[in-house]
Amino acid sequence: MRTHTRSVDTDPEKNETLDLTMMAAKDEENAIRDRDFGSGNDLYAKLQRLAGRFGVEQRGIERVPSDERADKGLSRVGTLWMSANLAVSTFAVGAIAVPVFGLGFVDAALVIILVTLLGVMPVCFFSTLGPVFGLRQMVLSRFYFGYYGVKLAAVLNIVSCIGWSAVNVVVAAQLMHAVNADVPGWASILILGVCTLAVSMFGYRAVHVYERWSWLPCLVVFLIVLTQFARSGQFASLLPLSAGAAEASSVLSFASAVFGFASGWCVFAADYTVYQPPARSRPMVFLWTFAGMYIPLIFLELLGAAVATATVHNDDYRAAYESSAVGGLLAQALVPSFGRFGEFCLVVLALSAIANNCPNIYSVSLNLQVLARRTQRVPRFVWTLLSTCAYLAIAIPGYSDFSTWLDSFLLSFSYWLAIYEAVSLSEHFVFRRGTKGYRPEDYTSPHALPPGFAAVAAFFVGVGGAILGMAQPWFVGPIAKLCGVHGGDLGFELAFILGVLSYLPLRVAEKGYFGR
Repeated sequence: MRTHTRSVDTDPEKNETLDLTMMAAKDEENAIRDRDFGSGNDLYAKLQRLAGRFGVEQRGIERVPSDERADKGLSRVGTLWMSANLAVSTFAVGAIAVPVFGLGFVDAALVIILVTLLGVMPVCFFSTLGPVFGLRQMVLSRFYFGYYGVKLAAVLNIVSCIGWSAVNVVVAAQLMHAVNADVPGWASILILGVCTLAVSMFGYRAVHVYERWSWLPCLVVFLIVLTQFARSGQFASLLPLSAGAAEASSVLSFASAVFGFASGWCVFAADYTVYQPPARSRPMVFLWTFAGMYIPLIFLELLGAAVATATVHNDDYRAAYESSAVGGLLAQALVPSFGRFGEFCLVVLALSAIANNCPNIYSVSLNLQVLARRTQRVPRFVWTLLSTCAYLAIAIPGYSDFSTWLDSFLLSFSYWLAIYEAVSLSEHFVFRRGTKGYRPEDYTSPHALPPGFAAVAAFFVGVGGAILGMAQPWFVGPIAKLCGVHGGDLGFELAFILGVLSYLPLRVAEKGYFGR
């Protein structure tokens, strides 16, 4: 029988440091276990006990033990992403292809189909790691960015989640306004925010239960929109296409928006599979996630681009878009033909923002706990409440200038997502060479994780690539300027490429020096 021994460093000072690190990690795990069961008399324990009485999930970023990963239904992984993406904000992404980027349906459709495929792949991959390790996405990211370096990614993800939540309720509020102009935007936003809070406050299982069937009424309404618009004769399927640099500029910039929307879920993908059994088939988790994301994304974005083509030749559709943006387009497709029933359909679509925002607000609370030991001492559900207040405070004043905000927001956040994927995927496939290269029990031990210098350095190199290739209303990079009058956005492509090219040699040097 072959025995395996672990080498021991002969440096007493280093051994003492390692022992203290292991003891600190053990103490933290014990404290975590105590807090999960609500023991103690401090405020944290009292709040946890109160939460437990109402069925609120008490676990935050602590690792889910193997014996508690007993989520029976694999299909709920697919339905969660189906509900989150079968929403009016997805329709909005496709709809901006025509009025914002000046594309026709054919070129917009090609971008949607191909770039969405590229964007969802990382989300599907990271979803498969949740059952294996029982770690939330940002906690898992400590194995890529280090214990301290991951805080940078967590901050950016917090901003992203809160921003997307604000965008989603603004779109939904536009629908409410299209139904009844007397309903102020702030009132609709507030109602949707409170409803989302009521679900996400209870945690993982409540989010999955709500998302299980909430996609169905939205699908029915969008099929009605598709059928009615197809019969209206307003679909301009062959709008004149631009050529040369102007067309390339529009395609590249719209592609960046599509990628940012599809790939935005990758930074909390594992959050929604951590209770799946460790033996769960990774290919099946991948396929359920893919089906739950790709199908609704391309369906609604194609539908949005199709309906938006009517704004070119139809004065009613153009006026509806100028008055209420995406909400106006959907109202024009439904209300003239169906009257009050059409208005009811718009309300159903507005409520899709709840399903769209539940994953955002649930995950942002976990990201806040990653920032520091003190933030981890704040119960998850408290952070959920505070995050809700934050995005409502952004959405209400941002309601009046939505179109420009959506365009800039989508493009800006596709850049950091590309860098995150560059670092994470490089570490997983090149240096860890699969799941066997992880020691998940080290997730609380800073000295057992990568130092993070290579990841942070590569991150800023990727930011440099994004700056060179970005094409925003407020800045156009030197490489972006080479494509068209307004520039073609190559920010996420350059961010990813430079992120990988810089991370690989930096990580080799880091491992050689620190040994981890």
